[in-house]
Amino acid sequence: MVKQLHLMTLLGAAVAVSAFAPSRNSPLQPSVWGVSQTASSSRSSQLYAEGEKAAKNEIFYDEDFDNVPLVRLLGLQKMKKKARRNKRQLNERVRNFEVVLDDASGEWLPATPEQTAAMKAEANVGKPKTKPMKRKNAVHGSSSAGKAAKDPLKIIIAGAPASGKGTQCEMIKERYGVVHLSTGDMLRAAVVAQTDVGKKAKEFMDSGKLVPDEVIIGVVKDRLSEGDCKKNGWLLDGFPRTPAQADALADAGVCADCFLFLNVPDSMLVERVVGRRTDPVTGKIYHMTFSPPDDEDILARLEQRSDDTEEKVKVRLEQFHANVEAVKGSYTAISIEIDGSKKPDDVANIIEQKVKEMVGAKVAV
Repeated sequence: MVKQLHLMTLLGAAVAVSAFAPSRNSPLQPSVWGVSQTASSSRSSQLYAEGEKAAKNEIFYDEDFDNVPLVRLLGLQKMKKKARRNKRQLNERVRNFEVVLDDASGEWLPATPEQTAAMKAEANVGKPKTKPMKRKNAVHGSSSAGKAAKDPLKIIIAGAPASGKGTQCEMIKERYGVVHLSTGDMLRAAVVAQTDVGKKAKEFMDSGKLVPDEVIIGVVKDRLSEGDCKKNGWLLDGFPRTPAQADALADAGVCADCFLFLNVPDSMLVERVVGRRTDPVTGKIYHMTFSPPDDEDILARLEQRSDDTEEKVKVRLEQFHANVEAVKGSYTAISIEIDGSKKPDDVANIIEQKVKEMVGAKVAV
C-alpha cells in the first residue's frame, strides 16, 4: 500500500513539474497546484542540480518524496529538458521586463505595471530617438550604413518552401544591415576554413551521413561569435528546424530578439511550387502563372525540378508543419506571425513595423 501511494505521489509530481513552466498568457500566476510560479525557477534549478548529481552516479533523494530517488525514477533527460525550458522561458520574461529580481530572496518576482514601465523607460524601449545631426562629409548610398548598434539586432526567420522567405531575407539584410546566415552556407564555410567543427562536419558529409545537431550547433555558435555578427547582428534563415535544435541553441547561449514566421496557406504554397520552372542556360527561375518568360525559345527549354510536383510538395509541407509548430513553442515570447500571402513589398513593410514594435530602440534610426 505504501509503495502504491509513493507511485501515485510521483505521478502527480510529474504533472506538477509540467505545470511550473511560466506562460506568456498567465505571467507568473499561482498554479492550480498551489505553488507559485516564482518557486518554479528555484525548483527548475534544483531539478537540474539533481540531474547533474545523478549523471555522476550519486543517488539523490528528494526530501519531499520520502527518500525516493526522484531523478532515477522520472528520468534524467526529462528533468534536464524541463529545467532548460524553464530557464529559457525565464530569460524571455526578463527581456520583456515581466519580472524583477528580489534582492532579499534572490528570486524572480512578477513585475508590477509601474516597474515594467520604469524598466522600459530606462532601456528606451518604444521611445523615438532624435535624428542625429548630419555631418558635412556624411557618406550616402548604402541603406544599411550606420544601422549597426551597440546591441545589434538578432532575428530568426522561418517559412515553408515557396513562402517567400528568401526574398524577405534579402530585404531584411538590406534594411537592417544584419548578416544573413543559412546552415548550408555556414557548414560549407566551416569545412573550407577547416575549423574543428568544420572537420567534424566534413567527415559526416563525405560519408553521406546527416550532420548531427551537436556539430551544426557548434558551426552556428562559432559563426555567430565572429566580428561581423557581433557588430552588425544576424539573421538565422530556417534554423532551428526542430525543438531539439532550439533547446541546443538556448543551451549554447544563443538568444534572438524576434522569431519571424511567414504564414502562407498550403494551397497557395502548392501553386507557387508546382508552377516554378528553371532555365538550364541562365539558371533564372520563372513561374508559369506569375512570371512566365516572354521569349518563346526560353519558354521551350524551361525545366521543372523533380521534387516540384504536387504530391512531393505536400509531403514536404507536412514535415515542415510538424516541426515548425514545435519550434514556435520555444519562442512564444518573441514570436511574430506574418501574412506571407501578400505582395513581397507589403510583407516587408509589415515585418518592419512588427520588428520595431518588438525590439524598439534597436531599430530606431
